[in-house]
Amino acid sequence: MRTGISRGLRVGLAATLAVATVGFARTSHAAPSPKDAELIDEANHTIAVYQRTDPGIEQFLRRGVGYVVFPGAGKGGLGIGGAHGTGVLYENGAPVGKVTMSQVTIGAQAGGQEFSEIIVFQVPKPMNDLKGGNTSLAAQVSAVALTAGASAKAKFRNGVAVFTATKGGLMLEASVGGQKFSFAAF
Repeated sequence: MRTGISRGLRVGLAATLAVATVGFARTSHAAPSPKDAELIDEANHTIAVYQRTDPGIEQFLRRGVGYVVFPGAGKGGLGIGGAHGTGVLYENGAPVGKVTMSQVTIGAQAGGQEFSEIIVFQVPKPMNDLKGGNTSLAAQVSAVALTAGASAKAKFRNGVAVFTATKGGLMLEASVGGQKFSFAAF
């Protein structure tokens, strides 16, 4: 025979367990911070701009296993230069983390420029290397400037393709080689 107390205790324990389970699920998949949510919005806007300029970009992104979108990066230099930007890594079309890019260059260069960049990963290895902190773009990887039809000309090299669009400024140098990346999950 069951008493009202034991039934109440069972209901109370079940409710506590349900709340704890929901709380654990929320903390294990926490929503991005407001700053990260703003970065994701900027990255989504950048993707939309690229797709309006070249509708073929959408298909190119779908062919990849993932991609990083840098909505706004800056570079500048006079002989010695540098670049820096923060972006979003997408896997299966969903944002999974924040990527920071930095670059130091030496050589013929002058000026300053703001640009956006999308790096598409054809195969998992370079994307997993990025997530593990073991990635830099080699000098052989060249960026395709965003224009109508750019995706038709783009080719994967070593499992990576890069698209860039100038947002402002003038920089007499267009290399992406030497870019180094760090990753933090949302």
